[in-house]
Amino acid sequence: MTDWSVLPPLTALRALAALAQTGDTARAGAVLNVSHAAISQQLRALEDHLSLNLIDRSGRSLALTPDGQMLADAVTEGLGGIARTVAALTGQDEARPLMITATPAFAATWLMPRLPDFQNRHPGLSLMLDPTPQLKEFRPGGIDVGIRHGTGDWVGLKSELLVETPIAIVAAPGVVEKRDTYAPADLVDFPWLQELGTSEASQFLSRHGVDAAVPKRLTHLPGNLMLDAARNGQGIAVIARAFVEPDLAAGRLQLLYEDRRMKGYFIVYREGALRPAARAFVSWLRKQAAQHPQDIDTVT
Repeated sequence: MTDWSVLPPLTALRALAALAQTGDTARAGAVLNVSHAAISQQLRALEDHLSLNLIDRSGRSLALTPDGQMLADAVTEGLGGIARTVAALTGQDEARPLMITATPAFAATWLMPRLPDFQNRHPGLSLMLDPTPQLKEFRPGGIDVGIRHGTGDWVGLKSELLVETPIAIVAAPGVVEKRDTYAPADLVDFPWLQELGTSEASQFLSRHGVDAAVPKRLTHLPGNLMLDAARNGQGIAVIARAFVEPDLAAGRLQLLYEDRRMKGYFIVYREGALRPAARAFVSWLRKQAAQHPQDIDTVT
């Protein structure tokens, strides 16, 4: 049983969480609708209550100590859960659009062609799609569901495999000399193509022990343009094999190397209950993958 008597005042904990999120007492005060002096007073009271240094005041701006950051993370997680539950119970959260994040390549090749089906099934639901290679943080009131490529082991998040696919290293015929097998080290001197905002080419070479981890000629492009550039013979591309199966079958691209250590694309979301709109979307994703396990639409 929790001993509630040892917990610090909620106002002080809220002040710490607000400072962690905003970076200074003035903005933290604005978030909580109090003065910056009140925030400072609450923070000092919290430190006195716990007999801990939570704030580093030695610099020109305030910073959290390791203890302060640990406590702020716990408060943010706990209060965020309360906020989500209250919003779900009162219906306040239902007016907020469903927020989805996915890589540009996945959004263009797999998700976008299917989205009309979801929207037809849920005509009253607003949806916001953020196609970005960046790993977006899952915060209360923010991203509901993400689709990420990897092995499924993201700390603090639940994940389930949606599309299983290894990583393929591909190029148009003629970009590299034809041979039966290629080692990663054989390819480093050729031009490479990399999805904008990622370091997939460099990471691939590093994982396979290539000393020159950065290719000598590297062009950064959005995901859909990268695939077009690979088809046009502009370089070697690192991409999910599922997205280039038709190109491999038709001979537009050739497979140089395959890395099966990366399992595929995963549905990712915060631990805890999903709001109804997000549950509906995750259920729809599962059905789409089950109905068309090999049906990967490609960008043309």
